[in-house]
Amino acid sequence: MPMTDHTYVPSDKILENYAKVLVHFALGKKEGIAKGEVVECLVPDIAKPLAKGLQKEILQAGGHMLLRLIPTGLDKDFFTLASEEQLTFFPAEHLKSRADLINHSIGIIADDDPTELSEVDPAKIMLARDSKKKYRDWLIEKENHGKFTWTLALWGVQAKADLVGLSIEKYWDQIIHACFLDAENPIEEWRRVKKLQQKIRNSLNTLQIEYVTMQGADADITIKLGPERVWKGGADRNIPSFELFTSPDWRGTNGWITFNQPLYRYGNILEGVELHFENGIVTKYNASKGKKVLEQMLKSPNANKVGEFSLTDNRLSRITHPMAETLYDENIGGPFGNTHLAIGMAYKDCYRGNPAQVKPEEWEAMGYNDSPEHTDIVSTTDRTVTAHLVDGTEKVIYKDGQFTV
Repeated sequence: MPMTDHTYVPSDKILENYAKVLVHFALGKKEGIAKGEVVECLVPDIAKPLAKGLQKEILQAGGHMLLRLIPTGLDKDFFTLASEEQLTFFPAEHLKSRADLINHSIGIIADDDPTELSEVDPAKIMLARDSKKKYRDWLIEKENHGKFTWTLALWGVQAKADLVGLSIEKYWDQIIHACFLDAENPIEEWRRVKKLQQKIRNSLNTLQIEYVTMQGADADITIKLGPERVWKGGADRNIPSFELFTSPDWRGTNGWITFNQPLYRYGNILEGVELHFENGIVTKYNASKGKKVLEQMLKSPNANKVGEFSLTDNRLSRITHPMAETLYDENIGGPFGNTHLAIGMAYKDCYRGNPAQVKPEEWEAMGYNDSPEHTDIVSTTDRTVTAHLVDGTEKVIYKDGQFTV
């Protein structure tokens, strides 16, 4: 895999708009961050030009920026050289202090070498990830109390552009178009998308859905939603996000699904993923490429259960080309929109009530899955989703790539 040519950088205006959207919209507050709030920015070194714009917007809003400039190209050596003790090292006091301190987090994805870890034992990758779960739990708990928000965004790199057959300029054009970065007022455009998402969400959330069935050439599966679930839209978190999703009761997943889109995860590429479920558990799985990585993922605690079910309406999505990046591929439009399931962790903000008031044993009783894993796997083939309501009636809610509610 050739390393990225770092010479291409979008215009200052594009990067300024990108930073504005991330700081003043994606972090989930109408007027942006508040004065005195702390924003952690996780930026790979090759995306340094965007860090400058983030700093400007955070400082002008009266916030405090904690910049972590992440060096690329070190992961393979780490996983090759690290002992088990080093893989599981967890500086609890340091990380707890950081979790207590930050109010927001902006993470930039810049995958300089998508196959960097293809020769690393995937068990090592999962072991290191699992050891950090407590830090993620602290942030989730803080988010449930309304004291923390986050967003993710993509920096275009040549390696990903090569994978999908685009020049780096055309790859960036997809990012710019998807995020409205060439619009006069990108934030207003995102507010318009959010309003449209909210309209569909409200219609879905008025339905008393017991379970949904999804049928098509690549799926015949039943997914139980469970009580007090709501559908959420991601337009004030990930940028871009055109999907609507919910976190179902994992125990009511039965059937099978295959995914026609490659999965780029943990420095590996997985293709042809197939999952079979019985009473919520993956009982059979396969992948035409990357099966060993998939196997290790499913071995993680509770990773063999569903944490999220998502649909993207092709009328909302502005993504027109595969991007070799889940953040974009899980939101792609096209003739049939897309479906994705996430194995692993459920999103507790899909609870209709106040998640801060729910006890751990209550989450378990409602079938919200808890896992260090959360991986979205995407399909873009035609399928029909039918809601089966608690009163015994049925209603098609998604067909031909569009919501029908």
